[in-house]
Amino acid sequence: MSKGRKHISIPVDMTTPVPVWCVGTYDEQDRPNVMTASWAGIVCSRPPCVAVALRDATHSCRGLQARKAFTVSVPSETQYVQADYFGMAGGKTKDKFAASRTTAVRSDKVDAPYVAEFPLILECELKESVVLGLHTLYVGEIMGVKAHPDILNGDTVDASKLAPFFFAPSERAYYRIGERLSPAFAPGRALMDR
Repeated sequence: MSKGRKHISIPVDMTTPVPVWCVGTYDEQDRPNVMTASWAGIVCSRPPCVAVALRDATHSCRGLQARKAFTVSVPSETQYVQADYFGMAGGKTKDKFAASRTTAVRSDKVDAPYVAEFPLILECELKESVVLGLHTLYVGEIMGVKAHPDILNGDTVDASKLAPFFFAPSERAYYRIGERLSPAFAPGRALMDR
């Protein structure tokens, strides 16, 4: 271990901030549901895929498995209250859209709803699922992307305009994105010839 580092005894899921994504599904009665999932991320660029890890006990899992589709609605930092609620309330007994005063929209690409008010939407077709233990990892191929014009620079999502936020599991707290540090794939070039 490097000098100056301390060994800590916490689960790995408590070490790194993670994105806050809201996963949309339909249930068996065709009711729209949404839940917040922070064990999530981009997992492939060709074909474009994302993965979300959900506990099998959630209402969303049944809908996702039955419809073979889900959406990811990425909230802005101004929408943390709704995203937090989506992660606490149970979709089996609550209409989360009505309670949060958000709008469920049926995707035109996949059989799943998304949150109309959230600035970035990924429409995903279930490609694969892997049972990992308490969670099942659902890999979805992105079939469509919807972005509010206010978050774009041309055809590119501008992170500062999107203003996503992150969940720090060890603190059970949300953090906003910071300022731009550097372009990627440029500062490391100075080390390439070493």
